[in-house]
Amino acid sequence: MKTPKASILVIDDEPDMLEVCRETLLEPAYRTETETSALKALERLREKSFDLLVVDLRMPDMDGIQLLRRARQYDPDILGLIITGHPTIDTAVEAVKQGAFDYLAKPFTPDQLRTAVGKALAQRRVYEENRALRKQLQRSYEVSDVVGQSEAIGELLGLVRKIGPTDTNVLLLGESGTGKELIARCIHWQSLRREYPMVPIDCAALPETLAEAELFGYEKGAFTGAAARTPGLLEIANNGTFFLDEVCELPPNLQVKLLRVLQERQIRRVGGRRQIDVDIRVIAATNRDLNEAVAQGVFREDLFYRLNTITIRIPPLRERAEDIPLLVNHFIRKFEHPCRKDVKGITPQALDLLCRYPWPGNVRELSNVVERALTLIQAPYLDVCDLPREMAVTVGGQPAPLQDHSSFAAAKREAIRFFEEEFLDKLLSQCSGNVSRAAREANLTRSSLQRLLRRHGLKTQKIRVPPLQ
Repeated sequence: MKTPKASILVIDDEPDMLEVCRETLLEPAYRTETETSALKALERLREKSFDLLVVDLRMPDMDGIQLLRRARQYDPDILGLIITGHPTIDTAVEAVKQGAFDYLAKPFTPDQLRTAVGKALAQRRVYEENRALRKQLQRSYEVSDVVGQSEAIGELLGLVRKIGPTDTNVLLLGESGTGKELIARCIHWQSLRREYPMVPIDCAALPETLAEAELFGYEKGAFTGAAARTPGLLEIANNGTFFLDEVCELPPNLQVKLLRVLQERQIRRVGGRRQIDVDIRVIAATNRDLNEAVAQGVFREDLFYRLNTITIRIPPLRERAEDIPLLVNHFIRKFEHPCRKDVKGITPQALDLLCRYPWPGNVRELSNVVERALTLIQAPYLDVCDLPREMAVTVGGQPAPLQDHSSFAAAKREAIRFFEEEFLDKLLSQCSGNVSRAAREANLTRSSLQRLLRRHGLKTQKIRVPPLQ
């Protein structure tokens, strides 16, 4: 795909200067337009956008700095290159304040103009890439992207929406693989701190000898190998969110130091004397019973109360089995491209097995099972034979024999599944997602229709998230 040409608008009241700029910027990557009047340039800016303005400082109807200020009302990210025959430090400073990327004094050479324009456009691309990245990150952790329609997930997301905009510390409880870090990132992106980093740390993986330096940073010469002053993770998270995963594994000496950080909002680097102010929100997570850990003396009670302002329990997958069809389809769509497979879906038998399996590893285990199946699959539908054979034994069945997907029985199953999916999709569309009405139209009981919908992983209507109080 061809990269679109950068658009440049040159504004100068001297036609000779406009001609020089136009000829100089006759590059294959540029689309250059000219205008002799600042007011006419503004009219053009109302109709279309430009990547860069090359503006003369002194013009009869409006000076270049005023023009740039007005142009930024239409496009706050637009960059300007000021050109003038009367350069001064004051005007240069003011030009930069109003969005000018550079300041070019007349007379200038063609190479100087091309270099200045190239640098400005490169900076514009950096701005656009950063903005796109921020949007992509925010989109990745929106509450609406958490897959599930169960009542448990609806209540969880409602609570996340309520506490996200606050600065309250949060404690996430849940088994391994339930998605504690995903929920932590959703809370961060719902907050006013989203423009600042969320810094995660796995407390179980902290080497005890380096844990304090890792969290608090250190001064040059604080210990052997400390060749330069280095900020710690708590300092890096300033103004953002600090996520303590498996907080119960935090060494006792660091529990004391972390408590002080939460109370005083200050840290001190290893080997340092100066207290450094930090403003962070702490989200902690654990798969252990913290009350029991406090009773056993392995976790400080005062730290527990500091972290336990708001507690969110993330349900295990076995408690929301109705979400499994949605998750399976989500992971099929996620992994089919990396696995270079074109998978239409999953057979009813395979989906039934997945729904009855207890999932000790929760959503992470389900993700791994689907990815493994898509890596090995040779048929258009994921079937029982593509799943780990021990899963059938776990749910009380027999290991599935290897099947020939080209057999008549397999072809018949695929044809039936295709018909059912098409029928149900059209039925729900006609009934606007109303299950009761769809059941009446199909001459089925409501429970029978719901079983079919779960089998095929079809959504009806989204969970209503409780409004903010």
